[in-house]
Amino acid sequence: MQLLHRASPWRALLAGQEGPLDDRLTELLVPLRESLARLGPEPTLAASFAWQIELVDALSRLELPAWRIAQLLSDHNDGLYRRAIELALNEMRGQGWGDPPVAFCVLTLGSAARHESLLGPDQDNAMLIADYSDARHGEIDGYFQSLSERFTARLDAAGIPLCPGHVMARWPMWRKRLREWDAQLALWTAERRVKRVQQANILLDFHPVYGTSTLAEALADSVARHVPAASLFLDEMAALLDESPVALDRFGRLAGGGKEAPHDGAVDLKHGGLVPLVGAVRLLALRHGLRAVATRDRLAALVAGGALAAAEAAELMRSMERLQALLLAAQRGARREGRAVDGWVGLDGLGEDQRLMLRHDLGVIRRLVRRAQASS
Repeated sequence: MQLLHRASPWRALLAGQEGPLDDRLTELLVPLRESLARLGPEPTLAASFAWQIELVDALSRLELPAWRIAQLLSDHNDGLYRRAIELALNEMRGQGWGDPPVAFCVLTLGSAARHESLLGPDQDNAMLIADYSDARHGEIDGYFQSLSERFTARLDAAGIPLCPGHVMARWPMWRKRLREWDAQLALWTAERRVKRVQQANILLDFHPVYGTSTLAEALADSVARHVPAASLFLDEMAALLDESPVALDRFGRLAGGGKEAPHDGAVDLKHGGLVPLVGAVRLLALRHGLRAVATRDRLAALVAGGALAAAEAAELMRSMERLQALLLAAQRGARREGRAVDGWVGLDGLGEDQRLMLRHDLGVIRRLVRRAQASS
């Protein structure tokens, strides 16, 4: 029999219960406490990452919204990064490498940087290194290459796989001195080149996860200096939004299936929903010189700057939340069944009301994409 309604656990807090509120709250939080207890005080990186499904289940039972669960998952992944880097540094000290020769900062990129990760992330990271003389390049870059290879290998062994596109600090492309990153941004934004805009798109969502955060602030200064005035670069960024079309056909109907689909009734809500939403909001934020990174923060900043109506931003936030909720539910189901976690959601498992709301949300995102492209 299908479960039509589940009573909220929060009703037990105030609804006709005897005893102190503190005791009731303690009982209410038992699932989360039990989950934390099973994790233990010093879990391995692999055990800690595998535990995330328990964390999601516990938070879902407490009725936290999917966007908040995504933030907490991202925070937890940040902690895994820090532990992996510390372990790598300690190993290098033990092998005679010593302490880092200059200041550095490890950045997470993409959804991890926006703190919008769901289940099944891979690695997207980069490294900022304080400026040093060219004469010391072999010595200093060799140190940070070894560090990068070690911490990314640890994360991979723990269950966060290496980026298939090689967007990781272990590669020179994503490990540079601060002045080199500034020069790279100047090159990327100088003209309208597809590959350069694609690479810049990856970097422009970044978050300092370990090291000297002032280096990340300096990189944000470089972005603010180069990007808003780069009209041709931003025009190409607008054109590239067409590479991730919203999952609606020309009649506004849900567009599922395709050769990559796990079955005919599946819709790719990651690449056909969240990716175009995130990309359009990023483009608008960059055009207005805003430094926020998370999509919700960018929407709020656009409203504060008068570039977006509050009602429109609120509707976009609600649409994003509903897409994240559908994806998280599908990913939890995949994990329970031992299947690979991806961005596909089966339409057969949705009610008619959910399908109608999904069409509405994707329509909202499509209008945003068109608006962002028209602003170019």
